[in-house]
Amino acid sequence: MVAVTIRDVPESVRDELASRAALAGKSLQEYLRALLVETSDKPSLEEVLRRARARVTATGSRVDSAATLAARDADRR
Repeated sequence: MVAVTIRDVPESVRDELASRAALAGKSLQEYLRALLVETSDKPSLEEVLRRARARVTATGSRVDSAATLAARDADRR
């Protein structure tokens, strides 16, 4: 594994993250590692949008906002 160093983290941020780590029963290192792994496992917003645009291009399918809202409202009943 690779070690990563982050400099100039505000003390208040460090304290908040340490508090969250303690509440999760983890060391700060374990907590931050899990956050980094979780973040890297998710696609970026740009990637999600790229995939969505590719699907629209491939299928030619488009749904307008009114249809989207109507489907959402139908699911709430």
